[in-house]
Amino acid sequence: MTREKSAHLYEEALKLMPAGVNSPVRAFRAVNDIPFFVQRAKGAYLFDVDGNTYLDYVASWGAIILGHAHDGLVREAQAAVADGTSYGACHPYEVKLAQLLIDAFPSMEKVRLTSSGTEATMSAIRLARGATGKDGIIKFRGCYHGHADSLLVKAGSGLETYGIPDSAGVPADLARHTFVAEFNHLDSVRSIIDRNKDIACVIVEPIMGNMGVILPREGFLKSLEELCKTAGILLIFDEVITGFRVTYGGAQHLYGVDPDLTCLGKIIGGGFPIGAFGGKAVIMDHVAPLGAVYQAGTLSGNPVAVRAGLYALGQLKAENPYRAMKEKVEYLGREVLEIAARHNVAYRVNGATGMFTGFFIDKDVTDYESASQAGREPYARFFRMMLEEGIFFAPSPFEAAFLTLDHTELEIGKTISAFERVFRRFGARDER
Repeated sequence: MTREKSAHLYEEALKLMPAGVNSPVRAFRAVNDIPFFVQRAKGAYLFDVDGNTYLDYVASWGAIILGHAHDGLVREAQAAVADGTSYGACHPYEVKLAQLLIDAFPSMEKVRLTSSGTEATMSAIRLARGATGKDGIIKFRGCYHGHADSLLVKAGSGLETYGIPDSAGVPADLARHTFVAEFNHLDSVRSIIDRNKDIACVIVEPIMGNMGVILPREGFLKSLEELCKTAGILLIFDEVITGFRVTYGGAQHLYGVDPDLTCLGKIIGGGFPIGAFGGKAVIMDHVAPLGAVYQAGTLSGNPVAVRAGLYALGQLKAENPYRAMKEKVEYLGREVLEIAARHNVAYRVNGATGMFTGFFIDKDVTDYESASQAGREPYARFFRMMLEEGIFFAPSPFEAAFLTLDHTELEIGKTISAFERVFRRFGARDER
């Protein structure tokens, strides 16, 4: 597999952009490689500028669920562009999308559209502070909620990939209002609340996706909800990844939790930039112009993104693909674990509907601590070997892999065969 054209483009990009990329993980530094450059995408596949084909498990970090360049979605987007790319004014489609989101999430009574998931979480935090009159927030170590200042404290994903616990440029005076708890350890939340009376909210990924997939222990999220209600603290569910991926609606349906605020992104735009935050009307009515919490955006409710999102979510509701996606993830996980055991490779798989992560470790991964112990060098070797096989996983050990509706039995079979060849090479190397 040659990547000469990609290498040349990367050399040019290095002169023009920090590390040659527009988002840190794309640099491939964590896997000791350089990025390939995508020419186009279709279905479950990416095609690079050198003519290589990759079975894609990144799926634009979860944003693509119908499959790349889905024919119906392309037609809808083309029709939307023909009507104008941005209005800076109200349009009927944003009302339709708001109603769809509220119908899908009973915890939402009102919603505000944004341009990204980061903007949604940032705005939800500001709203929680404004509605409660408190400054403190609690997040969980390893949960990533975007790059807003208050949230870049012990974040996962790209930060953990490079071993950076916090970001430079975040004022200490602001960071001191962010308290860090341990996912799946309720006592860590209770301890913070007992010592601090100025907590406005707790924000959590109901299923962690930014230290790899980590599922909540039974009862953890429900107990967290009850603890927040007792303490008068708002509970924010960051469903930017899980919203409409793990089921129609989000993870709060799976775990029977009623958060005060919910943040969405990724899938609700069908691959176009969009986000949303919503919740109880009594809280949302603090948002300007009704209330004093300011939030605005020229591209919020962008008509192209909204119409694409309406199409994508309409397809998900009509097709209800979630049982099939769950079965595919479970089947793939079982097969891969059998291959790992056969070749004496220490490996664990965590999965939920439409998403999974493989960790190079010999024990179960249930929290940040166990995830952070997974092997980084083995993952880097695995990543490069899989890329040679034409399989594209995230260039970081701390990310989820995502299925689209175009990951059929054929694609799952290709993936299993690639695991067999790669783990056989792992075993042979370990024996030497």
